[in-house]
Amino acid sequence: MRTKKGIVTSSKMDKTIVVSVESYKSHAKYKKRFRVTSKFYAHDEKNSCSEWDIVTIKETRPLSKLKRWDLLEEK
Repeated sequence: MRTKKGIVTSSKMDKTIVVSVESYKSHAKYKKRFRVTSKFYAHDEKNSCSEWDIVTIKETRPLSKLKRWDLLEEK
């Protein structure tokens, strides 16, 4: 089970949140590290999250066209 930690950037949909996860990549030639942001759609059954919450999401079966993650915990 894969998990990711990120910040909720949108909670306007019903039972769905958008989580932005930041990671770092290294340039192949120049070796400079830079930040990359990825967005994941996650299922929030209770609509408990609001924007700027720090959450942990886990991978799950496809729930809709874009949702492949489930809310694990909210901090």
